[in-house]
Formats: sequence, structure tokens, C-alpha cells
Amino acid sequence: MTEVTQQPGNDATANRPSRDTADIRPFQVHYPDSALTDLRRRINATKWPGREPVTDPSQGVQLDTIRELARYWATDHDWRKCEAKLNALPQFMTEIDGLDIHFIHVRSKHEDALPLIVTHGWPGSVIEQLKIVDPLTNPTAHGASASDAFHLVIPSLPGYGFSGKPTTTGWGPDRIARAWVELMKRLGYTRFAAQGGDWGAMVADVMGTQAPPELLGIHLNWPFTIPPDIDKAVQTGTALPSDLSADERRACEQLDFFYKHELGYALEMASRPQTLYGIEDSPVGLAAWLIDHDARSYALIARVFGGQTEGLTRDDVLDNITLYWLTSTAVSSGRIYWENKRYTFFAPKHVAIPVAVSAFPDEVVQTPRSWAERAYPKLIHYGKLDKGGHFAAWEQPQLFSEEVRAGLRPLRGALGQQGSQPTVH
Repeated sequence: MTEVTQQPGNDATANRPSRDTADIRPFQVHYPDSALTDLRRRINATKWPGREPVTDPSQGVQLDTIRELARYWATDHDWRKCEAKLNALPQFMTEIDGLDIHFIHVRSKHEDALPLIVTHGWPGSVIEQLKIVDPLTNPTAHGASASDAFHLVIPSLPGYGFSGKPTTTGWGPDRIARAWVELMKRLGYTRFAAQGGDWGAMVADVMGTQAPPELLGIHLNWPFTIPPDIDKAVQTGTALPSDLSADERRACEQLDFFYKHELGYALEMASRPQTLYGIEDSPVGLAAWLIDHDARSYALIARVFGGQTEGLTRDDVLDNITLYWLTSTAVSSGRIYWENKRYTFFAPKHVAIPVAVSAFPDEVVQTPRSWAERAYPKLIHYGKLDKGGHFAAWEQPQLFSEEVRAGLRPLRGALGQQGSQPTVH
């Protein structure tokens, strides 16, 4: 197998040797100093707008926040540390359905571990999952039992990170879901589970609707549970049912806030992703676009760059943004919104296999248990957390790992024999 090193501006599928499409090749990342020098030059050359005429984030990312982010990015952030973290893990490339897919594959030392594919979303990347690798693959080092171990596969979505950028249409959640099953089977896993948040949750949920025989169940930290009548009432401003519980009413308030104040980025990428040339060309423009995903995540990030200590650090945030910059995936990552023609994002999708749900309070919507039970008839776990938000694995890795262990524990009895030993890559 040929070692692959990603270089700036190169599509991951370009200039590769001829090979069998089932090949799995080791992958390492290293960008030349010139790419990092150019990044700092562009940050320092930013043309700044005037200060917002309000004292809150109601007009978007505030000038003080983004200027401090840019200062730290240009002077203190060390991308080489992030490269070292990535390269310390086993990374690979494989071609599926004509597209190169990058993935991290960490096998537990516990051979009866449950295979699990974990998928990030937008505006995230595999960097979101780095903190959960050891807790999930090596649970005995984190106060948990060996019986809770996982073999982890963490892929980069098409158009994200080091995966290839599709040059034709059609890479929506359903195609990605089928590709993930192929990836797991290619690694030798004949029975496995799937986990995801944001678009990763959509992919896992669609895997659940497709229900391939290899898939034992799924765990979601962004579940798809909002009843259609509730969704319609919130969007149109008509009366909600009078018998809503306190949790259901709070979820409706969160959904209403999202529709009124946070949906803009999704609408733009769903309709005109190619128009976003500015964020492909400006590091600071890209940073502002990526951190303005939802109000509670932005508030956390603003506090971090305001000097407070939170679940995320400045380097966490900038590692992720720098990955988008160096891989030139600002536009390609947004196309999944355009590709998603089939699935309403919040609506239940009739998943009939076992599902575990973890509801974090600062997610866009904290799913009530009642909605989760209605959406997922085979709900095997519901965890209502008191801390954590949209980037749960990244922000609260201990809580997240505990939830994944608890949520998927009922599947282990159904794991049985793998049938064949997984291929070790």
C-alpha cells in the first residue's frame, strides 16, 4: 500500500497510482511551511468591517470576538500539534463508489469490542472525535469496563477534510449511508453500530432506515423526532397543542428560535453553495462562517476567545477551522445541504432498528423523551444531559463517551460472532 500525504490544494483523488478500488492505503498529513505562512499572511491582511451597532450577537459574529480569534490564529496557534494528533492515530484512504474516503481506524485491545462508525457533521470534522478515541477504545483506562470497548472507525464525509470532493452530484445522505456500510464490510466488520451528530446523525439515521443486516443499531446526539404537526405549527406560528409537557414546550421554543435566527447559513448552502467563494479565499471569513452555526455554540466560542475556560479551547476551534482552510473544503463541505433533497431534517424517518438517544441541553433542540419514544419504536436508551451542546463529543468527551457506552450496551448481546476476523488496518 502506498503512503499518501495530503498537500494543500490537492484533491484527495488526484495524481494517485492505479490500484484496485478495494485497496486501503495508509494516510499521513503534513502541509509545507509555505501553506502556513500564506495562511498567517492572509489573516493579517484582513479587511475589517466596522463594529456592529448592537451590544449583543443579534447581527452575527461580533468584531471583538473575531479579531481576537484572528490575532491568536496568526500568532499563537500551532497547526503542527494538530497534525501530530492526527498522525498519532491510524489513518487510511480507500475508494468507495469512485470517491476517496479518508478515515481513522482504531481497534481496541479488547477483541470482543463492538465495532462503531462515528460520523461528524458541519461545521465539524474528524477533529471533533479525537477526544473520544481513547475513552471508547480503551475504557479500562477511563474508569469503565472492558465489556464497553469499541473498535472505532471515524470517516471524513465526502467533500470534507481529507476525503475526496465529489465532481458529480448525488452524494447525499442515502449514498453516504450505503458507502459507510461498504467501508465497515471492507474492514471485515460483519456486525456493527453507527453514531452521529448533525449531518453525521442524518447519515446514521438513514443507515437505520435502510436497515442493512450488518447494522445492529444507532446512537444519535441529534435525533430526528419532531412531530410533523408540531414542526408545521412552529414554522407557521399557529397554535401549539395545549397538552405539551414542559420539555416539549421548551423544545418548541428552541425550534422556533432556530427557524427565526439560525437557519440562514443552512438555506444559503442548500440553495447556492457555490456562491460562497469569499469563505474559500478569506481565512477570517471562513472562521466567522464556521463559528456562527447556532447561538449556544457561538456563545461558548465567544467566551473562549474572551478568556474564559470552557469545554472547547481556542486551539480546538482553530484546529478545525485550519483543517477546512488547508483542505480547501469551505464550499465542497456545504454541498451536502444542496444534495439533501429527500429528507426533512427534523422529521422522524421511520427507523425500525434499535436506537439510542442522548439529549444535550445546548443542542439546537433538546429532544424530549416522549418525542424520542414516538419516533423510534425500538428506543433502547434515552439520556437527558445537564451539560453539553452541538459539539458534544468535542466539548464534553467524558459525558459523551459514557452516553455512547450506556446507549449501545444493549446491542452487545446481539453482536455474537463477527463471522470473520476484521482486517487490521
